[in-house]
Amino acid sequence: MFTLLFLATNVYAQAATAPKGAMGILNMLMPFVLIIVIFYFLMIRPQQKQRKQHQQFLAGLKKGDEVLTSSGIVGTIYSVSDKLVTLELEGDVKIKMLKGMITANAKDLVKE
Repeated sequence: MFTLLFLATNVYAQAATAPKGAMGILNMLMPFVLIIVIFYFLMIRPQQKQRKQHQQFLAGLKKGDEVLTSSGIVGTIYSVSDKLVTLELEGDVKIKMLKGMITANAKDLVKE
């Protein structure tokens, strides 16, 4: 009898202190919202900024620029179109590649 009375009192006390309505839901969702905000500022935003800088770099490419490709080839731009770039390598070797595969200006890498 005493055990049943103790359990009933304990359940009643827990029910009385439980948050009600919107505040209870808000308290449960707050850690998830905080994680999403931290994830945005540490991961998503820097990647967007880097992607924007790379797009500006690609838009500014012109004939004669020495560039590095994602495959490690260093060449001089022979011609530029919207999606393709023709690179001139040593001698008269010319290759066409996608503009997005150019990663950096080779002269900037030599300075570092």
